[in-house]
Amino acid sequence: MAPPSFISIFYCLIQFTLLYHSFASPSSEAFHASSDSRRHPMVLPLYLSPPKSSSQRREFEGRRLHKSDQPRPNAHMRLYDDLLSNGYYTTRLWIGTPPQEFALIVDTGSTVTYVPCSDCEQCGKHQDPRFQPNSSSTYEPVKCNMNCNCDKDGVQCTYERRYAEMSSSSGVLGEDIISFGNESELVPQRAVFGCENVETGDLYSQRADGIIGLGRGRLSVMDQLVDKGVIGDSFSLCYGGMGVGGGAMILGGISSPPDMVFTHSDPYRSPYYNIDLKEIHVAGKPLKLSPKVFDRKHGTVLDSGTTYAYLPEEAFYAFKGAVRQCT
Repeated sequence: MAPPSFISIFYCLIQFTLLYHSFASPSSEAFHASSDSRRHPMVLPLYLSPPKSSSQRREFEGRRLHKSDQPRPNAHMRLYDDLLSNGYYTTRLWIGTPPQEFALIVDTGSTVTYVPCSDCEQCGKHQDPRFQPNSSSTYEPVKCNMNCNCDKDGVQCTYERRYAEMSSSSGVLGEDIISFGNESELVPQRAVFGCENVETGDLYSQRADGIIGLGRGRLSVMDQLVDKGVIGDSFSLCYGGMGVGGGAMILGGISSPPDMVFTHSDPYRSPYYNIDLKEIHVAGKPLKLSPKVFDRKHGTVLDSGTTYAYLPEEAFYAFKGAVRQCT
């Protein structure tokens, strides 16, 4: 989830594939139009911009070549739900030993993965039972240290996340074995996640159990797996589309289609995956807008956890008028 003053992107209108390279930053987009009724996917590949200095560039190139030498397994995961009925897409994750199953919203705008804890003081009724730390033989609390905020007893690390729609999640951090399902090539891995003590707003009332955070940050599932060297530094999302739902997600590298097209993104501009939006076309015609309309602090944010596409006011009314002319 990300601030609603930026565009999340029009994936709610068309099937697409999102590809991101997670060295420490995001990058980029390409549109593939189709005239037939089946529509080819809109492909939004993201990549890291090469560093500016020669020393950084050599380090970047060396790392990229080194990582491409040895193929790594992928975590193939199914997507469920859809925007029309739920406002989000979910995937399944299993935590602990024995595994406890959870339905988690796929969110590229969040960095923490969290589920309701068994002793949650303020959690809603969700799809699955709450996580039982005491029932997992492999669970360990993340002990208080200088790199985290601590609970009132100074024993365990805590987290807190607030979202644009005024919902929030807070709790403690734990570490356990996370499994990705029987379609995954990737074996179960230890990872840090949040065990919720308090939910508010939509997070309290939603059917999904929690969120799988794929954003950029040390607590992100992607960053943890990449840092361990168990997967390639990319992930892919493919949504089933409006009224269809479902889809697929792959954590790890895949072979890029031969017609893959890339566009630039500044990884230092924003903590979110972002691109520079220049134009919007409706029925093949560009809207009469200056590119400066979209030149905001964070660029155009790609956020799979945001239901709607948000536009600056001028662009919104131009888009609205053009759509009405087509109907």
